[in-house]
Amino acid sequence: MTMKVLYGAGPDDIKTYDTARLRAEFLMEDLFQADRVSFTYTHVDRLILGGAVPVSTTLTFGSGEEIGTPFLLSAREMGIANLGGAGTITVDGKSFTLENRDVLYVGRGAQEISAASASAEKPARFYMNSVPAGADIPHRLIKRAESKPLTFGEARRANLRNLRMYIHPEVAPSCLLLLGITDLAEGSIWNTMPPHLHERRMEAYCYFDLPDEERVIHLMGRPEETRHLVVKNLDAVLSPAWSIHMGAGTAQYAFVWGMTGENQEYNDVAPVALSELK
Repeated sequence: MTMKVLYGAGPDDIKTYDTARLRAEFLMEDLFQADRVSFTYTHVDRLILGGAVPVSTTLTFGSGEEIGTPFLLSAREMGIANLGGAGTITVDGKSFTLENRDVLYVGRGAQEISAASASAEKPARFYMNSVPAGADIPHRLIKRAESKPLTFGEARRANLRNLRMYIHPEVAPSCLLLLGITDLAEGSIWNTMPPHLHERRMEAYCYFDLPDEERVIHLMGRPEETRHLVVKNLDAVLSPAWSIHMGAGTAQYAFVWGMTGENQEYNDVAPVALSELK
């Protein structure tokens, strides 16, 4: 298991960032490596992002040594989304089978977590978001069919998309974590359009199901001074509360969104008019 640390940056800081510095601070390109568990710890609301790809072996993790607690989830909760083939997550001896696009909520206090794939030829790809938690909530597997679907956008504006809520008060409760998956409709390219800000929450995106040769142009920064990141399949992006977050892809794609902060009010956002963008 590896743990990289990012300290975050403010909107004034990134005015001086070149492409390499911007990517180093906000983009994670190495979360999904065969037979490894990789984490990134960010001081932006102390979110931990992780990836685990068990191919030839079962991967086990849960130590809190890197964060100064007895176990990784001693004072944290976690959401695990499967973006690959079928696999199993075992939490303290209890096993959960995750098909593609199923999500497992792991409550505070879990000590040992193991990840395995049903097939080495089509391994599971487990994407993880973990945030501090102040309540004990039972582990729960949320199948894709149990998620809450919502539709946003319009085909004529190339932003028609289907969003599914998984870890959310209306589906599966948590302490502070929100997590879901959004799919763009065929022919649409924009994911969050028009953009918005949510001052009381940060967000992270993990782009997936994007062909290897294609890219998403992810826009971030203050509305009046935007920046961009060119991202590929299975890249993850941090979006602090002060930043917009929206993107346009060169082909059809999906993304996992995870949020944490002061509340779990999905609609607690400040819309940004396109005329404000610069």
